[in-house]
This record gives sequence, C-alpha cells and structure tokens, in this order.
Amino acid sequence: MELIKGRPADCTGREEREVRTYDLLDSLGIEYYQTDHAAARTMEDCLEADRVMGVEMCKNLFLCNRQKTDFYLLLIPGDKPFKTKDLSRQIGSARLSFADAEHMEEYLGISPGAVSVMGLMNDRNRRVRLLMDSEVYESEWVGCHPCVNTSSLKLRTRDLLRVFLPAVGHEPIVVDLPREELV
Repeated sequence: MELIKGRPADCTGREEREVRTYDLLDSLGIEYYQTDHAAARTMEDCLEADRVMGVEMCKNLFLCNRQKTDFYLLLIPGDKPFKTKDLSRQIGSARLSFADAEHMEEYLGISPGAVSVMGLMNDRNRRVRLLMDSEVYESEWVGCHPCVNTSSLKLRTRDLLRVFLPAVGHEPIVVDLPREELV
C-alpha cells in the first residue's frame, strides 16, 4: 500500500462513483491523500489502511427509523461501540436500525461495505441527515472511502466541514456517543 497525494495517476478501470468523488474533491480545491487496498468490509479490514494513512478510518453507519422515512449517516470513531439507544435519545428518533442496501444505493449511490460521507454528494434531495460523533467532528483528519471499499481517503476534517458539506448541501448534527467503561 502506498499513500499518494490526490487522485491516482491512472483512473482506468476504477468505478465511475470513485472517479466522481476525486473530481468533486479536486473541483472544490480540497487536499486529500489516497491509498488502494483489498476490499474492506469490516473495521478490522481497514487497519492496514489506517496505518498507511496515519489516521483511523471512521465507522460509517447508514441508519433509518422503523417506518423508513428518516435516514441518517452516522460517523463515529472506528473503535467506538455503537448502541442505538444512546443515539436515539440524542436525536429524538426511536427504533433506529440499519437501513437496507436499496435505500443506500438510492440515496447515497453506494453499496454496503463502501458507506462513506462522500456518498452525500449523491443525496441531491437531502433525504439523509449527517450525524457526526463529537470525537470525529473535533479530529484534525478524517479517513473514509471514495464511495468504493477498495480505496481510502484522508482529508482534513475542517475541509470536510467547511468546504465539502456546504458544497453538497449537508450540515452535520453533532452527537456525543459514550465509550464503554472498562470494569
């Protein structure tokens, strides 16, 4: 694995959704770093990319309410446990669960395993609300996928917050999810 500044030199054979991510980041003047890797389906699969990038990948969870009328993208540190009751209380939405692949593709233009904040560029109707754990919101860097799970990005959180999210019409809701207490 190699960390490079900006997009790969050759985008031949890459998925169109990945290339569109680089195109948008470049058009917004956002500096980013990229690395390719084997398909990452779990946070454990991201450990080598974390090491190469010098940043921990965010855990990105695509959630919905029971009626499937409200959708959320939650960004939390990769090592932080997630309990729906902790989040439900903070956002006033009972019965959160993982949203299905069809809604993920429809709203974010991505498939399971590649969930990423970058997918918000495809949410033109603003159906998905972005929730960011305070630890991610306050971090210097954020690690995420460019809408595919065979590549990872590292970019400054301030660029995500001040440039990317306004450009795609989303504003984060900051939540504070607890870490498990070791007993």
